[in-house]
Amino acid sequence: MEHAFPCGDLALDFAGTLRARRSPVPCEVLGTPRALDAWFVESGVADTAPGAAVADLAAAVALRESIYVLVRGRIVGERDEPASVDLLNRVAAHPPVVPRLGPAGRVLTATVEQALSSVARHAIGILGGPAADLLKECGRPECTQVYVDSSRGFRREWCAMATCGNKMKALAHRARLRGNPPLRPSRLAAG
Repeated sequence: MEHAFPCGDLALDFAGTLRARRSPVPCEVLGTPRALDAWFVESGVADTAPGAAVADLAAAVALRESIYVLVRGRIVGERDEPASVDLLNRVAAHPPVVPRLGPAGRVLTATVEQALSSVARHAIGILGGPAADLLKECGRPECTQVYVDSSRGFRREWCAMATCGNKMKALAHRARLRGNPPLRPSRLAAG
């Protein structure tokens, strides 16, 4: 498996395919059409690779950036970016992936357009529903993954405990051992 899915949400994990956005050299996870195909299969959007081309990759990256702009806008309390809303709605208007029943059970065969439509529809579900008020960005400064905080008390600070949470807790522990004040995640880094 070459992709990570720390949020457990299709649209937010898709937005996280550009990692460390504010670093001088962000990590592009969807660098090739093959990587996009792999993401669709590993995320469960499709059972087999849709056969993405370079133009499909450009469309996917544009959708990803629109989702991120809208999610980040919700987090920091900005108005929706009209161009991002328009792109999200246009992609969602295409037919989504339709499950079919086959001899071995459920089958998900999709075109890239259908797969992107399914991702866009998930994003609309989050941004247009009560989960929009629970959106957060990971508190680890190097991470820019966004997630829905459904924890008790809404005090979750990291995209995933297994990755960023463990790293931040280990840093805080080492800081306490050195006699330094504990590290606290920043609310949302500027930029």
